[in-house]
Amino acid sequence: MNTLKPTPSHTVGPFYGYALPFPGGGDIAPAGHPDTVTVHGRVLDGEGTPVPDALVEVWGPGPDGELPRTGGSMRRDPVTGGFLGRNGIDFTGFGRVPTDADGHWAVRTLRPGRRGTSAPYLSLCVFARGLTHHLFTRLYLPEPADARAVDPLLASLAPARAATLVAHAEPYRTYRFDIRLQGEGETVFLEFA
Repeated sequence: MNTLKPTPSHTVGPFYGYALPFPGGGDIAPAGHPDTVTVHGRVLDGEGTPVPDALVEVWGPGPDGELPRTGGSMRRDPVTGGFLGRNGIDFTGFGRVPTDADGHWAVRTLRPGRRGTSAPYLSLCVFARGLTHHLFTRLYLPEPADARAVDPLLASLAPARAATLVAHAEPYRTYRFDIRLQGEGETVFLEFA
């Protein structure tokens, strides 16, 4: 019996860059909301070189730990089909941003609340050239440290590996989280079956 060989995988990018990013994709939280935080970083390859054409998606709960059920991250005009933008009031919990020429990305979101036994975190998905599948990871804020100490995922990792999932605090409610695709200090990526 002859069987066909599977078609080889193709890389996930940079082809998506023309259609998936949208204006205001990183403005997840309404401007001026008291729980707003800015999270930013760079996507780096195995040699530490910035990846200028990656795409980062961010999902997260609100400060109460509840997942938002509000649609509208990308609204279109029903008549022209043109981009209307976010409504500027509702928190959707979702954002999508491309990296710039220096591999930098940034989103403005709400500080995530705790869900169950997990410490508060944001879910990230990374698409980039050379990847045959997108990568999932988590971004934990450095506080509260006591919640991170009992988080099931972080507790299952060696301390050096767990540290790749924790953002670094900067002034003005800003956090830095670099995503290393491979090599020394590689970010922990999750596999969902």
